[in-house]
Amino acid sequence: MEFRIAHETEYRYEGKVFFEPHYFRFRPQDVPYATLKSFKLILSPEPMGTAEQIDVENNTIHFSWYQGNHDRLTIKAISVLSIKEYNPFNFVLWPSLYGKIPFRYSQPLMGYLKPYLEVGQIHKSLQGYVNQILDTANWDTMSFLSGFTTQIQSDFTVEAREVGKPNSPDDTFDSKKGSCRDLAWMQIQLLRHIGIASRFVSGYYFVRTENPIYELHAWTEVFLPGAGWIGYDPSNGIRTTNRYIPLCSSAHHENTMPVTGSIRGKATSKLFTKLDIHLLEE
Repeated sequence: MEFRIAHETEYRYEGKVFFEPHYFRFRPQDVPYATLKSFKLILSPEPMGTAEQIDVENNTIHFSWYQGNHDRLTIKAISVLSIKEYNPFNFVLWPSLYGKIPFRYSQPLMGYLKPYLEVGQIHKSLQGYVNQILDTANWDTMSFLSGFTTQIQSDFTVEAREVGKPNSPDDTFDSKKGSCRDLAWMQIQLLRHIGIASRFVSGYYFVRTENPIYELHAWTEVFLPGAGWIGYDPSNGIRTTNRYIPLCSSAHHENTMPVTGSIRGKATSKLFTKLDIHLLEE
């Protein structure tokens, strides 16, 4: 398959402001099943300079800086990707001890995975929720991960929310609803509480349907020796496939935001986004 992805983001301000340096995270990551054939980032106003960089977690970012005052900032990212067949279960956990929960990562791995095991406080009701799923899966790692992801999709209502950071796991659990980033962040925190290294992923999800409405998506990735980083989408209750195009992944959701930066000025702003994903050929 070949996809063309056009993602446009615009901030409109009531008055003119000065843009401090900004970071943009729109370039698709390198993954085994996707080849990025072309990528173009169009910025308006045109910055004084833009530098493509790799951040501390190996994500590609575009760092830009500006001059003058402006009343809008427009970012348009156009990507063309070639997607090949992909079996998301083509791995063997090794050593075999990782096939059962609880397990402990080797000491060398712990040094790398520490940020992805950092836990926050969660209510006992959430701990009981995940323990019940563990019991049902007989504490088998792969059965649990699939069952956990499916259970979240079954128990929670997915709602759209374009802006705002993820709600706390407790709030999401109590309300039994949330955006894709709310459900992913809750799942990540629960996985870390049982010792599974997890990270937050922001990207695109292609759906073959008539008149699809696309928006930026979020899901979970876990690290398992023998498998590497593998994805689970609690919003859809599935293991991620070659229809998932990651842009950025991080131990913390704040480091995956597509646009970060600040302004000098007091004008309020409105956010407008448009995302189109077209299948060019198959």
